[in-house]
Amino acid sequence: MAGVVERIRNVFSRRKKERESLNIHELRVAFTSRYHNFKLLLTANNKALEIMSDLEKALEGNQTFGMSFIRSNCTAVLVNVFRMIKNLDELAPGKYSELYNSFKQIQEQINAVLAYKKHALGDSPVIPLESITADMVDQVGSKMANVAEIKNKIHIPVPSGFVISALAYDRFVQYNDLQTEIDRRIQAADTEKINDLYTLTSDIQQLIMRSTVPPDLENEILEAYRQVEAATYPDVKVSLRSSALGEDAAGTTFAGQFRTVLNVGAEHLIDAYKEVVASKYGLPAVSYRLARGIPDEDVAMCVGSMEMVDAQAGGVMYSSNPLNIRDRSIFIDAVWGLPKAVVDGNVAPDEYVISRDALEVIRKEIKQKELEFKCLPDEGVCRMEIAGEKAGLPCLTDEQAKMLASMAIILEDYYGSPQDIEWAVTANNSIYILQCRPLQQMDVPGKEQVPGIELENETVLARGGITASSGVGTGPVFIVRNDVDKLKFPSGSVLVTAQSLPRWAPLLSQAAAVVTELGGVAGHLANVAREFSVPALFGIPDVTNLLKNGDVITVDSDGRTVYAGCVNSLLDRKIPKKNLMEGSPVYETLQAVTAHITPLNLLDPDSTDFHPRKCETLHDITRFCHEKSVHEMFNFGKEHHFSERSSKQLVCHVPMQWWIINLDDGFKEDVEGKFVHLDNIISIPMIALWKGVISVPWEGPPPVDAGGLMSVMLQATTNPALDPAMSSPYAARNYFMISKNFLSLSSRFGFHFSTVEALVSDRAAENYISFSFKGGAADMPRRVRRAMFVANILERFGFRTEVKKDSSFARVEGMDQSYMEDSLKILGYLIIHTRQLDMVMNNDASIAKYRTKIIKDIESVVLADGRGNEIDCKDPNVSTENSP
Repeated sequence: MAGVVERIRNVFSRRKKERESLNIHELRVAFTSRYHNFKLLLTANNKALEIMSDLEKALEGNQTFGMSFIRSNCTAVLVNVFRMIKNLDELAPGKYSELYNSFKQIQEQINAVLAYKKHALGDSPVIPLESITADMVDQVGSKMANVAEIKNKIHIPVPSGFVISALAYDRFVQYNDLQTEIDRRIQAADTEKINDLYTLTSDIQQLIMRSTVPPDLENEILEAYRQVEAATYPDVKVSLRSSALGEDAAGTTFAGQFRTVLNVGAEHLIDAYKEVVASKYGLPAVSYRLARGIPDEDVAMCVGSMEMVDAQAGGVMYSSNPLNIRDRSIFIDAVWGLPKAVVDGNVAPDEYVISRDALEVIRKEIKQKELEFKCLPDEGVCRMEIAGEKAGLPCLTDEQAKMLASMAIILEDYYGSPQDIEWAVTANNSIYILQCRPLQQMDVPGKEQVPGIELENETVLARGGITASSGVGTGPVFIVRNDVDKLKFPSGSVLVTAQSLPRWAPLLSQAAAVVTELGGVAGHLANVAREFSVPALFGIPDVTNLLKNGDVITVDSDGRTVYAGCVNSLLDRKIPKKNLMEGSPVYETLQAVTAHITPLNLLDPDSTDFHPRKCETLHDITRFCHEKSVHEMFNFGKEHHFSERSSKQLVCHVPMQWWIINLDDGFKEDVEGKFVHLDNIISIPMIALWKGVISVPWEGPPPVDAGGLMSVMLQATTNPALDPAMSSPYAARNYFMISKNFLSLSSRFGFHFSTVEALVSDRAAENYISFSFKGGAADMPRRVRRAMFVANILERFGFRTEVKKDSSFARVEGMDQSYMEDSLKILGYLIIHTRQLDMVMNNDASIAKYRTKIIKDIESVVLADGRGNEIDCKDPNVSTENSP
């Protein structure tokens, strides 16, 4: 009989274990799904904001773009915003389904705008430079549209020429049915492997070179060449340069990705055209498109053909210093012969620096130039050695350098931004501009500058970071750490804050500038700063401590520098931006579509307007999805529970029980039995929190005065949960759910309840910590004061906080891994050391005493590892060889 009973008991025990195992499996599946969707949503959010940033930059108008740019970016942003909605729906099925309706309405509004602006290839396969205008970018590409603008509007000399347009490319591709075959080959290839990609690109280029240009198109190209010949001289040689749609346009430069063929005669003109078209499928170009997510069919290869300049000297000039955004001197690199030697980097060029105001050569450095590229008498170019003293002679006279500088100033003034210009000088002293595009500038802190250019007499308070919104602003510092500070923000001040949070966006209409410790150019606050044209400099470490409230500063966001006082010279020398595209049909289309994409109206998550029905733009939807995804992800621990039997008990010396379930990859290796040791835990957020838990031993409950004791006794008579003889939800039970980067802690002890949920990795944009703290044994006024006490301490250390009755809520997001780990250490310490403090919260002296002690502990012990004194996450009093 005893054996039968034992077998029955074993059956029930086995089934119980199976049920517990099943529960763990379901929990892990639920977590994996939620975590996966959360990360996908964040990725889509970042991509959507990057696209919005590109659209806003295009609206500045100092770069040319066409309908292909608008259409491709509208499609991409719609796709990514829809992905966010889908991922949020996976996180919280059906909860925010009204977002689909809002998205559909916005999509219809965007499509209605684009429906009136069909992408047109034009009606001319070959177009003379004299007939090209800036708004023909979709027909001739940005590069040649710029060259034509220089010739026709600015009236600076440009060689005669024509463009073989996007329509011609389309006819060439269709005539040979190339796109179908190219698509087939790309789809069949493994584009992740460089060897396969190299083979693929080589094969496609050969395919193009073997193809035939339609006879009528060939005739039109040769007729355009004859017109250039008639305007110049017989048998004129020409250069053929790429001008692909998107090349040198807003957001995509394709710098150096395509082919240029120099000194081509009529006999080889068609083959040279095919060479440039084939370069669309060179390995660098294909890799660039794959990396940027640019569809192959969006890059029509237009080709510019211009009279070949047999240059005596050539090179590149910059209308401002490429290494110092506030140095407006003109920099010229010059070599003998064609500028190819500078572009390719084959020769150390002569360097000239010309002052903008006086047009004087303020510095020149003449190099030994042992090589030059020259046009051959028939076709092609050759690399020649320079013999004799010519190698050490200057390529330019001072007068030629000054003439070039004056052209650079005209071009910069016209385009409204610094320019990168390719030029050539002939033997008869004629100067030609061959190419012009926006200059990519960077600031190198500490680099020696040209005398008289740097702001020598100004005090630099901070330097570095990234330019989130261009411009210069000055005003008194006002540091905003919480909502109370936000309400006090004085108009005309410089907003200084730790994080670039969307909640500060309402202040931008009053702010002279913005400076933050963290943030990126694609974030919500950066987008709104650009919308309001407020200079914004993000990512300067510890700036909230470097700057002081009330001190007047000047923020040079382009130069990535913060100066003391008002620097009038910076405000005076700001380059006025000219909107080249304004008034064109393409620009008006971009304005119309961005009205449904980039404005941000949902700013306050606590407002009743923060609702799917109130999403008027795609930016509103991204803001809503981002906020709610964090909320839903961090509700995981509240919505999912597990029994002690389905978890592992942590081996530790802390006089509380800690139960752990490994949701994914939080353990170094699988654990048999009931116990897990600290050295087997690799969860980044749990290890950080645990360091805070054990950093300072708890000294026990505070001495309670008579009022505090009576309060506890009164609570004990009215709240059965506080009766130690009864089963209580306030028992010392602490539950961890962990993965390598995730933590959910539910902690009940000392008559209060705490939760921590965190996601911590090396990707700062995805990092979050959410904390709540409530309850207590004393009366409500004391519990409320403790909640405020906890919130105030957390605010001091960079948390966003909120207090509701006897509950404190705090949050940190978007900070780097080290910062997040420190924040978790602080929470671990507070969970232990705020126990029973509610009982002394009517005594101001006790409050001050404990506040001073806690802050001292946090700064000198809890965060001590930040100063090189590492805290071991293991409890030194525990032997890991013995279970409890």
